[in-house]
Amino acid sequence: MSPARPRGSAPERSGGAVEHLVAAKEVIVTCGPGGVGKTTVAAALAAEAARRSPGRVLVLTVDPARRLADSFGMHGLGNEARRVPPEAFAATGSPARGELWAAMLDTAASWDALVRQHAPDEATARKILVNPLYRNITGRFARSHEYIAMERLHQLRAEGRYDLLVVDTPPSTDALDFLDAPERMAEFFSSTLLRWLVAPGRSRLVNMASRPFSQVADRILGMQFLEDIAEFFLLFQQMHAGFTKRAQAVSALLREPSTTFIVVTSLEPGPVAESMRLAGELARRHLSLGLLVANKTLPSGLDDPGAAALAEELAANASSLGEAVAGSSRRPAALSDPERVARVIGAVGHSFTNFRKVAQREHEMLEQLAGEHQVVATVPNIARDVVDLAALLEVGRHLFDPDQAGRQPPARGRRS
Repeated sequence: MSPARPRGSAPERSGGAVEHLVAAKEVIVTCGPGGVGKTTVAAALAAEAARRSPGRVLVLTVDPARRLADSFGMHGLGNEARRVPPEAFAATGSPARGELWAAMLDTAASWDALVRQHAPDEATARKILVNPLYRNITGRFARSHEYIAMERLHQLRAEGRYDLLVVDTPPSTDALDFLDAPERMAEFFSSTLLRWLVAPGRSRLVNMASRPFSQVADRILGMQFLEDIAEFFLLFQQMHAGFTKRAQAVSALLREPSTTFIVVTSLEPGPVAESMRLAGELARRHLSLGLLVANKTLPSGLDDPGAAALAEELAANASSLGEAVAGSSRRPAALSDPERVARVIGAVGHSFTNFRKVAQREHEMLEQLAGEHQVVATVPNIARDVVDLAALLEVGRHLFDPDQAGRQPPARGRRS
């Protein structure tokens, strides 16, 4: 863990730090509040890493909006990783030195694979998979989605096919849910409730039908429903040892030195507070925080005092400037109306001033983040939607080399 910087000190620029982070780690987990661009940052980081360095990079997303597949121009992306065609990089003018692979988490398919792996035999696995309650209950386990994402990460890491795994964590009401998911799953399989449901076998639930409470349940739910419940939990209990061991292995993976976390946020009070809480929780759990990313920030030029003074002059003298522009003999025809020109000049001046106030608040938020971690990367709000590989690489350049990010790559080979 890197030590926290003193409050009020300027954050260290991310130039070089991200490249060293990517070179030193095998697993990078992006996390943070919802709606701040975790999926975009994860995809951009992986794309730029594959562009810069040889080796295989995989980005795994669980974003239900499926923006990742659209960005890479790949349709039907699912649990099985697919390579982003090298031609896609060449078309941006930035050929890749390495390979970029992408996968979209399929929760149902991942649960099925997990059951087949941990069931004591094929017959038991088949009984679980056809049980009417299986799909409904596994889809509604508390933090099931978060757990299966970490499980899929563990599986991919164990395969050993990739030099770097970049994982986008699930959308959640609480950014900490994915950290707790493995332990909660292990607790469920060890819980008193589960033991009560399955011991001594399915007969406990079925035989209780003679009691008044169960008679009511039988009339409302039906005996078949009660039997399905008993069978489901009895079969699931047979996988207790395997599931518990795997959940512990998933938790251990998150703590390995080769794993690090990137917290993504926007520079607004709510997301910043949530991100600082998450950064603190990562430190409390002795998990590596490699980078804080402030996404969708305003341009740094808004901090220029000279530009601020000019904006004030434009707003204060809009009328006279409008007349001067409209009266110029060399002005275009569109600038012939002094009142219209004055309105535009005044609006530009006022808008710049207002944006500068927002930028100052963002700077204050950035200082708060700098107090939590040594390296903070900023990604400006890209003028166009990040919906293709070229835009992802633009975001990636801001992460890896902010001083060079504004310089466009050569247009050779770029599609029109």
